[in-house]
Amino acid sequence: MKIKRMKASFGCLEQAVLELGPGLNLLEAPNESGKSTWASFIRLMLYGLDTRDRDKKNYLADKNRYQPWSGAPMEGEMLVEAQGQDIILRRFLVKNTPFGGFSAQYAASGEPVPGMTGTNCGEMLLGVGREVFERSAFLGQGGVVTPAPELERRIAALVSTGQEDVSYTQTADQLREWLNRRQVNKSVGLIPKLEEELQETDGVLARLDGLTGQIARYEEERVRLEGQLRELEGDRQTHIRLKSRELNQRFGQAQQELDAAQAHWDRLERDRRRMGTIPPRETLKQAQGELQYLKALDDEIRRGEPALAGARQEQEQAEEQARDPYFGGLTGEQAVHKAQQELEKGQALETRQKRPRMMIFMFLLLGVFNLCQCIRERNLVFGIGALAVWTIALVLWTRVRKAAQEQKTLLDSYKVEKLEDLLPLAENYKARWDILEEKMRQVDTVQRALDDHKRRRERGRAGLLDFVHTFAPEVSDLFGCSAALSRALGMEDRLREARDRLALTRRRRDDLVAQGAKEFDTLEELHTPDRTLPEVHLQIAETGRLLEEVKQKLNTALGEQKAVGDPAALAARREALQERLNARTMEHQAITMALEALESASRQMQERFSPALNRRTGELVHRLTGGRYEQVTLSRELEASALPTGGIVPRRALALSGGTADQIYFALRLAVCQLCLPEDDPAPLVLDDALLAFDGQRLEQALYLLLELAGERQILLLTCQDREGRILQNKEITKCDWING
Repeated sequence: MKIKRMKASFGCLEQAVLELGPGLNLLEAPNESGKSTWASFIRLMLYGLDTRDRDKKNYLADKNRYQPWSGAPMEGEMLVEAQGQDIILRRFLVKNTPFGGFSAQYAASGEPVPGMTGTNCGEMLLGVGREVFERSAFLGQGGVVTPAPELERRIAALVSTGQEDVSYTQTADQLREWLNRRQVNKSVGLIPKLEEELQETDGVLARLDGLTGQIARYEEERVRLEGQLRELEGDRQTHIRLKSRELNQRFGQAQQELDAAQAHWDRLERDRRRMGTIPPRETLKQAQGELQYLKALDDEIRRGEPALAGARQEQEQAEEQARDPYFGGLTGEQAVHKAQQELEKGQALETRQKRPRMMIFMFLLLGVFNLCQCIRERNLVFGIGALAVWTIALVLWTRVRKAAQEQKTLLDSYKVEKLEDLLPLAENYKARWDILEEKMRQVDTVQRALDDHKRRRERGRAGLLDFVHTFAPEVSDLFGCSAALSRALGMEDRLREARDRLALTRRRRDDLVAQGAKEFDTLEELHTPDRTLPEVHLQIAETGRLLEEVKQKLNTALGEQKAVGDPAALAARREALQERLNARTMEHQAITMALEALESASRQMQERFSPALNRRTGELVHRLTGGRYEQVTLSRELEASALPTGGIVPRRALALSGGTADQIYFALRLAVCQLCLPEDDPAPLVLDDALLAFDGQRLEQALYLLLELAGERQILLLTCQDREGRILQNKEITKCDWING
């Protein structure tokens, strides 16, 4: 990509215009004139302005730092050449958002660039993201290359399979985060929490086991006492029945009738509750009428389906009769029209035969006359005339024969002997076609009527089922609907009868109770119990007291058990906790193994990517320093060490002079730029006072190196000194300047 022209209202630039050329562009201007502002303008035009960035101590966010001094809106335009086409990029103010608006258009046509947005503009044009561009092709003073995930992926792709979605730093940080979430130490993390919850659950389950044993003992004692109480009650009842057997028998019969009436009432009441709120009687009657209507529709549909089948059979017969070898595929009217056209064509052919015959006869006579004249007067002209008129007669005769042949072909195609027979053929086909159309209309009429019946049946059936489901949700067909409606209509009558019967049997039973009757005993013989009635009363009281104590203890234990929790739920929770703990433990082991494998792969990758980058950086440093250093090594964090020529021990960049360190990282930037950025349409190289710390000799070497690189990509060299201009005075470069509007 090459930048041709820029126009900016940006910081100190007020409608400033800057023209750039290919190759090396030198922009020489004093401090505070706007050089760095132009560099930042290029970066933000390509990659956009982060409006979420905020001012901090000793730091201004770009949206505030480059707000135009004049108070005008922040906006800019940049004409670039990419992939052989000129593109105009514009960013402007939208809804109080600086550089919030974006457009990209082809300069020649004005059409928008497909798929290019304010977010992906730089990546589409340069082939790399913001991080890679800022750490390679965008150089300032002291341009140390700091690691970034995107740059790391680019470097990894340089020597691996070409994947650019893998970053060791991001992956390792993510794995360590996952590892810490599971267990940071013995007391913090998911695994210790699960172990603590599991221990608490085991304690609760142990307490529940103790309560369960107590409940079982209390339950056993309750059953025993209740059995004993029933036995004592039986003895008491036996004593009572022995005193009044007849009254008890009547009471027993009345009780049985009451129980039967109560059971019948309960059964009806359960049925009524299952049915929910029963609709009014009139609504139920209307639903029965709708049911009868649906049955009538079923009868109509059953009668309509054979009628439809018969109509379709008649239609098929009519289609068979309407098949015609001459007018197949045509309607009746079209067939008649075609026959009329064929008749007119045949008549025209007949006319073409009749008219030339008289002319042929005349030309034959004229030829004979000329031949006689030629023989009599021995004049060759008459012979030629005779030959000419006979030739004309032959041509006319040929046309007549052709017309006759076409007429015969026409008649043969319809297998008739004369033209007048064509119209009857078409009329016959039209009559058969009219019959077929009538049959088709009949089929359509019957089909529509049958479909209408079916639709009304389905709508009525769905509505009836919806209505019946309000009080009988188990119903699934019309037979069930009929039964449910009948049940609903008869429910009130049955309930009233059952209520009256229940009241009557209760009054009879209560009357017997008032007379002293007790529970009916169906035994034929009654044996006097071993205990007397007073003894039975005393034992009943004692057993009842013991039973109440046991029930109280049982209820207390049950309450404690309920407060603690459901044993099945706790057991299920324990099993779930154990499964989760096992899963987290396995995850912890797997993540630990993955992190170890990742670190091993990272070391191998470093061994793979280092040679290419080290070699190119070393070549550039060797040239920049006039051969003083011959080799450069870089760590994964891109910290550089330089080996002096003929030396043994490399020196860290931090131990070298500031100028030499700048030259090493300048060479590293160029190497990263050459190795990691796309080569098909190279990104421009922006150098903002990047050579200030270079001495004269090394500055000259750096400028000559930039001249060579300018043959491959556009370079914008921004400087506040005149040294670069003097060294490049006679070189092919573009000296740039700008003016404010």
